[in-house]
Amino acid sequence: METKRWNVNVNKSNDKAAIEEAAALLKDGETVAFPTETVYGLGADATNENAVAKIFAAKGRPQDNPLIAHVATKAQLKRLVDDIPPYAEKLMDLFSPGPITYILPTNGTCSENVTAGLSTVGVRIPDHPVARELLKTCDIPIAAPSANVSGKPSPTLANHVWEDLQGKISGLLDAGATGVGVESTVLDCTQDIPIILRPGGVTKEQLEEVVGTVIVDPALANKNASPKAPGMKYRHYSPEVPMWLVKGSVERVQQLIDDEREKGIKIGVLASSQTSAKLEVEEIYPLGDNIHEIAAHLYDGLRKYKQGDVDLIICEAFSDSGIGQAVMNRLQKAATEYIVEGN
Repeated sequence: METKRWNVNVNKSNDKAAIEEAAALLKDGETVAFPTETVYGLGADATNENAVAKIFAAKGRPQDNPLIAHVATKAQLKRLVDDIPPYAEKLMDLFSPGPITYILPTNGTCSENVTAGLSTVGVRIPDHPVARELLKTCDIPIAAPSANVSGKPSPTLANHVWEDLQGKISGLLDAGATGVGVESTVLDCTQDIPIILRPGGVTKEQLEEVVGTVIVDPALANKNASPKAPGMKYRHYSPEVPMWLVKGSVERVQQLIDDEREKGIKIGVLASSQTSAKLEVEEIYPLGDNIHEIAAHLYDGLRKYKQGDVDLIICEAFSDSGIGQAVMNRLQKAATEYIVEGN
């Protein structure tokens, strides 16, 4: 399969033709990758079971892993669900378009392989000009998980998508780097109190300012708890080589680096800019000065080190407050070992 790649800027009138061409492919049942404010998504018509099946085939994604349906407006979102509780309406008014997905009762419009046979569907309105223009042009819900091979770090650059999916999908809308860098917050809105199933671009603190109590799904903290969505049970975001996530002092991180280098192990490090400046190591990728920059650069960092470049990645652990909860959620899923100083 030939994958067509368009370089787009939604503010340029001549790029509207590229978006129209991508929309036509989606309406014809093909797959197209496109940017959102979080990561690049791999889209297909959410009402077309055969089209959605192409997403699973391209990604190698487990069939019981539900997808998120993307729409351009709140009116389009309402076409897909049976009921929206008042607190979810309030959140939509404040945070959508934006990096938040609402789990709501499905009305059956989305195909069964989008919902993985569940009675609910995840829906969101992305806040990226290219995504929104594409969705408006299609005027159909677009199912779109991250546009990467299943299990690998999510793509925040079009080149990440190209590396994983060239020849497996019909098109790629390249609009440069995404913004937030980690996926949307997934919020279960089927109960009286909203439940965070996946931390993301909208934080628990932001949600609580609007609706009061917000519960965090126990499955996020307890690996033995049963997840409320099948997709939560698979390992994600894995780099090509083993990764140790280290919570501790700069001295502890340096000691681990030195110990492994003495064994002839080639080390690559991911850390904040401040920690990076204090470490002595040949291969290091500074992720940024603050947690928002770290989130934006996280997946590029996880993709940086290839097999043959290094034998082991050592990554600094970060505070889990605010968007740090999403960063640490992804890192703990990606890590082969979590080392806490003093344990």
